Amino acid sequence: MQEGTNDSSRDVARVKTEITNRLRDRGVAVTSEDTTDEVEAMLEAVEEFERRVQRRGGDLMMDEPPVRGASQPDDPSFLLPKRGDGESAVSYLERLSQRTAALRSPRSR
Repeated sequence: MQEGTNDSSRDVARVKTEITNRLRDRGVAVTSEDTTDEVEAMLEAVEEFERRVQRRGGDLMMDEPPVRGASQPDDPSFLLPKRGDGESAVSYLERLSQRTAALRSPRSR
């Protein structure tokens, strides 16, 4: 029974590391205090934001700056919000959710 628990814990840690790396590649800070559930929720929220940007005609390659760079996006609302120093995962998720909701789909012509 113990061995199965260790395997499960290793799997959870591996998945959390993979998701953390994906978020960091997008410029989203992840801290050691963030739970696996919070990290997963942040990735889901970031992916939803990116889908909304694309539906609005944004180009993620053009709108997102390199990790340590600056960008000139087509529309400033297309920039993925950065997580503030010391900002909790819950607070960042709330702020990201508000920004995502603000990206309404374009109207039909």
